[in-house]
Amino acid sequence: MTPVSAAGLDPAEALALLAWQIEAGADEALESAPIDRFAAIAETASVRRAPPAAEPAAPALLTASALPPPLMTPVSSPPAINGDGNAYRAAQGARSLEELRAALESFDGCPLKATATNLVFADGNPAARVMLVGEAPGGDEDRIGRPFVGVSGQLLDRMLAAVGLDRTQVYITNVIFWRPPGNRTPTPAEVAACLPFVERHIELVGPEVLILAGNAAAKTLLLRNEGITRIHGKWFEYQSAGMSRPVPTLPIYHPAYLLRAPAQKRDAWRDLLQIRERLDHRA
Repeated sequence: MTPVSAAGLDPAEALALLAWQIEAGADEALESAPIDRFAAIAETASVRRAPPAAEPAAPALLTASALPPPLMTPVSSPPAINGDGNAYRAAQGARSLEELRAALESFDGCPLKATATNLVFADGNPAARVMLVGEAPGGDEDRIGRPFVGVSGQLLDRMLAAVGLDRTQVYITNVIFWRPPGNRTPTPAEVAACLPFVERHIELVGPEVLILAGNAAAKTLLLRNEGITRIHGKWFEYQSAGMSRPVPTLPIYHPAYLLRAPAQKRDAWRDLLQIRERLDHRA
């Protein structure tokens, strides 16, 4: 079909011509001359590679008088003691063990409190020469509200008795004051939430000898990366900011671990003898 040009036609004629072509079976519009699509692609690519136009000149700098006033950052009010988990302020405000316990009972910064039955604060004699810090309460401890009262606590009593000690001569607590669900290992965040209370606990008791039972207690309070199998039976010194003097500190195996690994009881016995020797030397 010979192409028909619409040049010079009025709109009505052009529309009539288009309708006639559609009726004749024309289904697409064709140019009178072929189009080189490869050349069009090359032209587009050359435009893309062309250097950008020169940037407009930068506006003149504003003078100091023309600058807007700086935005003032509002000063936030001091955080609430319990509202955001500010454990340090809550712990340092305690001047006695009774006040420390009350602070923990009202403290909401550790999520374990929501799932536990009881706060497990301490047991034994606050005036004792020896303070023992374990890991976290178990099911029996959570139900009764005292540390080391389950099977591992019974073994601890026998261990202490072997070197002439009992709960009237030892003060016992943990680095975690609420039972983790399922007796799982406490998370670093949970340990961090309780740590200021543990430090204040030791400061208020002021023991002559500090025993750290288990991996969690040793790593938390001694700030060491080694596991309990490498540092048990070695003497360290523990001192927090609120203590006037360091306290001799001995990491030992946790009784729960000894129940699972009875072959380690020989080493545990040697560690206990060191405690007895230290107490006799300081008597």
